[in-house]
Amino acid sequence: MANPLKQLAGQTVIYGLSTILARIINFLFVPIYTRVLSPESYGVVTEFMAYIAVLQVVLVLGLETGCFRFANKEGVDPKKVYSSAFVTVFGVSASFLALMIAFAGPIASWLGYEGYGSCIMYMGGILALDAVTAILFAKLRQENKAMKFAIFKTVKIITETAANLFLFLWFPKNVDSCRWLLTFIPQTPDFSYVIFAIFISCVVCGLLFIPDFAKLSFRLDRKLMKQMLAYSLPLMVAALPGIVNDFLDRILFRFFDTNADAWRSSLGLYQAAVKLAVIMNLFIQMFRYAAEPFFFRRAKDKDSPALYASVQEYFTVFCGLVFLGVILYIDIIALILGPQFRAAVGIVPIMLLSYMLLGMLFNVSMWYKLSGKTNMAIWITLAGLAVTAVVIVIFMPKYSYWAAAYGHLASYVVMFIISSVLGAKYYPIPYRWGRIFGIMAAMGLIYAGSLVIDGLFFADVAIGTTSAGPLVAKLGVHTLLIIAYAAVSIYIIRKRSILR
Repeated sequence: MANPLKQLAGQTVIYGLSTILARIINFLFVPIYTRVLSPESYGVVTEFMAYIAVLQVVLVLGLETGCFRFANKEGVDPKKVYSSAFVTVFGVSASFLALMIAFAGPIASWLGYEGYGSCIMYMGGILALDAVTAILFAKLRQENKAMKFAIFKTVKIITETAANLFLFLWFPKNVDSCRWLLTFIPQTPDFSYVIFAIFISCVVCGLLFIPDFAKLSFRLDRKLMKQMLAYSLPLMVAALPGIVNDFLDRILFRFFDTNADAWRSSLGLYQAAVKLAVIMNLFIQMFRYAAEPFFFRRAKDKDSPALYASVQEYFTVFCGLVFLGVILYIDIIALILGPQFRAAVGIVPIMLLSYMLLGMLFNVSMWYKLSGKTNMAIWITLAGLAVTAVVIVIFMPKYSYWAAAYGHLASYVVMFIISSVLGAKYYPIPYRWGRIFGIMAAMGLIYAGSLVIDGLFFADVAIGTTSAGPLVAKLGVHTLLIIAYAAVSIYIIRKRSILR
């Protein structure tokens, strides 16, 4: 039998191909966005994406995970599971899209974007298409069709990329050749270009699934759906505070930022800095795609708790490598931002650590999915949301995006602690916390050591202000520090006599 950890790693790589591509391309577009768009316009893009992220959770109804649960249940036909889920999500999404089209103008005006009703309609189309295809992507994951999953995701990414390049780089110089596009977007590049490009990619992705649509029976098993919703809706309700928690800072900028007249600019600066932490999110997302169905498939195995514990250890090591890799090369990575967007780079370490904790939280939170105690997730995520809201409301008026960054960190710390304590009670997993905290301590010491070394020997070394020699020396030392962390982490994991 194949090593389950190797199997998980292999699927993580395949699922990660599309995820990596998406994140990398998104990352590579930051230089364009931060040079073509103003901080204010980039802030508007960020606000719209926050609304999309929150509403996506609602429209899918938690049925992605519900499908995994019931498709693996004895006596249940997987075809009925996915057909019922698809019909339900399609109905909800179609109704939502109709409302967005009908009230596009008033919604745009209420948000302060008079004349941009088309963006509201594009957002409705994005959400409806994403919700419908989410069920079909879940089906591919359940069937272990990782390659097809990756290909479809890649095509969607390439489409969005091509649309962005066309709109931002070609169209403004060749408006007369495509004047019909002015029906959908303005002549001068602004935030609506980004939204329109995403909409086009969602349409193309939906077209790719036409053969899969044809294979569905389009029949709703009401009894089965009631059972699925009883399991899935608590997950959706629980996920909603979680996703709101992730994007609450973006939403509240308009109400609590230090500069009420320029809150969109502050939001744009904040989002640009957050983008530099995208590599951590990249690894976490690709891991989650593979890990969730993997955990469910292995749930009945006798050695599954020990396996889950080992997964957490290796996950922590890799997250530490990502953290140090970004922070210790931040001088180079920050160049991806336009000059006017670099003011918020100082929050990058905070966001990286926050995302690391979020990934670890995913692992320690599997207990309520595996045990069926999904209602417990609601209270955990509500606790995290409350922490984020309190920090933002109290500190954002004075500290702007710094409050947003620390709000995330405090929230994930609280949720991680609560979930770990409850998991130990309801679904015990023999996590070797000594090893895990030892790995994180090694990461922290290496980072602190880099600050001391830089202060003593490389205080005035920066790109553009010094010769190449000192800069190369600085980066060389940082590379050695990363290697040292990797060596210490491997020692901690493999040395079974310590840190149990």
